[in-house]
Amino acid sequence: MPQRQPPGTIATNRRARHDYEILDNVEAGIVLRGSEVKTLREGKASLQDAYAAIEGDDVVLHMQIPAYSHIGYEGHEPTRPRKLLLHRKEVEQLARRVHERGLTLVPLRLYFKSQLVKVELGVARGRKAYDKRQALAKRDAAREMDRVRKARSRGA
Repeated sequence: MPQRQPPGTIATNRRARHDYEILDNVEAGIVLRGSEVKTLREGKASLQDAYAAIEGDDVVLHMQIPAYSHIGYEGHEPTRPRKLLLHRKEVEQLARRVHERGLTLVPLRLYFKSQLVKVELGVARGRKAYDKRQALAKRDAAREMDRVRKARSRGA
């Protein structure tokens, strides 16, 4: 069964919650060109291989946005780095956390908020293979408990 996305969501990085332990979320704007926004409105974006990095005084998102289908000769470069819009204090705080504690920035979701395109970044710590298995087992146990609880409430 396909997982439902909240309204306005363009793309989600479902793999990120499996591979990383998300410690904090940050919402950021993104600098885009017109043809990139039109492509996103068509829903053609993927966060599968995307990552965010702090470069100088900016946070930059590296992701691929394919070319707009109805564009003429002047489109956009699909793999160009895109600047994220954050307040200076937020950038400094993220840089401090990433450099000191060995955390990483992972794009979790790309979505429209009114007319603007936003990115939800997660400050994350990588999981080891045994942590991933443990998280899956915990999730399966919780799902089974919910199933049993629901069955009991129906039967009573």
